[in-house]
Amino acid sequence: MRRVRRRVSEYDAVVYDLDGTLVDLPVDWSRVRTDVEAVLRDAGADPEGLVTWELYDCAEAVGVATEVEEIIASAERTSAADAAALPLLADVRESATPAAVCSLNCEAACRIALDRHDAGERFAAVVGRDTVPARKPDPAALHRAIEALDVPPERVLFVGDADRDAETARRAGTGFEYV
Repeated sequence: MRRVRRRVSEYDAVVYDLDGTLVDLPVDWSRVRTDVEAVLRDAGADPEGLVTWELYDCAEAVGVATEVEEIIASAERTSAADAAALPLLADVRESATPAAVCSLNCEAACRIALDRHDAGERFAAVVGRDTVPARKPDPAALHRAIEALDVPPERVLFVGDADRDAETARRAGTGFEYV
């Protein structure tokens, strides 16, 4: 945590991942997977052996992406109401450094989770996977968050909990720090 604080002070703005970084969304991913696999099978696809985002790609390929997105987003929105704040969120709320959120969760779930902890107004932008037509590690969502901060990418630190976040930062030209 100290390392994140130190790194934040080196930049003009910070973008945070949400789940696993600022809050813990208690999504029942095994239930989501079961529901998504059922939709894919009904569409004639074989989801066996696919990991989470491969399931989503498969849904796009067989024309059921909207239905799959709603299953995932609904689970995220529901769990966001019970999201637990992680220690970094308190630091962010007290910091004067301009900040935004860039998440693989849907935007509505991000907002629900942040509002649950009275932190929603703290962020200049909240960008979810449905805000732009690309998912991390594509840098489009991070670029959208950076635009809202009106700071050059090289003066922005992206803080996240996953290798996908680090790759997103690299592609966007920002600094990166693991939480």
